[in-house]
Amino acid sequence: MLIKKPDLPLVLAELKKLYPKVIIPLKHRNAWELLMAVILSAQCTDERVNQITPNLFKAYPTAQDLAEADIKEVEKIIHSAGFYHSKALSLIESSKRICEVYGGEVPQSMAELLTLRGVARKTANVLLGDYFNKPEGVVVDTHVKRLSFRLGFTKQTDPVKIEKDLMKLIPKDKWQWIGIALILHGRSICPARKPNCEGCPLAPWCPKNAVK
Repeated sequence: MLIKKPDLPLVLAELKKLYPKVIIPLKHRNAWELLMAVILSAQCTDERVNQITPNLFKAYPTAQDLAEADIKEVEKIIHSAGFYHSKALSLIESSKRICEVYGGEVPQSMAELLTLRGVARKTANVLLGDYFNKPEGVVVDTHVKRLSFRLGFTKQTDPVKIEKDLMKLIPKDKWQWIGIALILHGRSICPARKPNCEGCPLAPWCPKNAVK
């Protein structure tokens, strides 16, 4: 069941009350650090990533430093993030490409970001929307995927198709905000196993409200 069109502005307004200003919780000082952190965050908590990145950036302060790193040393630092071999390879290879192709600067277009190892649309959307303020889409992670289905924003299960539905449904000036807002709501009120429907301000409009 999809959300009724007249209900959408009410849902967005309530979300805006709950999360008026959204800031990506991954600690970073520049675009490259944010990119590295987002790559590490795949199937890993933001809290864990924030514990790892200070040591990573102390050892490798720049993209050039990480591009020249020994993969075994990088693996030791990021081991607790899980999937450490593939993530270490992505960190190194994406840093190499940034240095060799983009002059040491993180590119600012979807097409260019997607040429970096370990970067899919979710990661690219985080950089474009949350850092460069040039949103080309909506961040779709596991929380956004779950809440988009529960709230009736989409019937799709594929992240790319979900993103397309959200882009059609949500005004472009809210693309950057909606992704982080849904992530925060998914973590605090609407987790996967036991959604707190009774305490959810969105419950009156939610098709999946368990206490209706």
